[in-house]
Amino acid sequence: MDYEVYIQHVGANATPPVDISEPLRALWHAQKGDWDSAHEVAQDINSPDGSWIHANLHREEGDLGNARYWYDRAGQPESKQSIEDERAELIRHFLQA
Repeated sequence: MDYEVYIQHVGANATPPVDISEPLRALWHAQKGDWDSAHEVAQDINSPDGSWIHANLHREEGDLGNARYWYDRAGQPESKQSIEDERAELIRHFLQA
């Protein structure tokens, strides 16, 4: 699946595909505007990748201190991109993984 197909699926479907990774599932919910579901999935991804998603979600929430904590756990610099641009970067990253 490429980025455009992923984004089209988000817009056209009420549920994520069953065969996508947990990081892409969390980001799918985030793209849908379902922060709570995205956060719930991200909390269960115990890796730097999950921490990076978690950081993006807390930036969206406006909790920058918490976001900084998750960027540190992810080993990522604090993003200066828009939340949407960083999320697109995350999606592309996980689609290539």
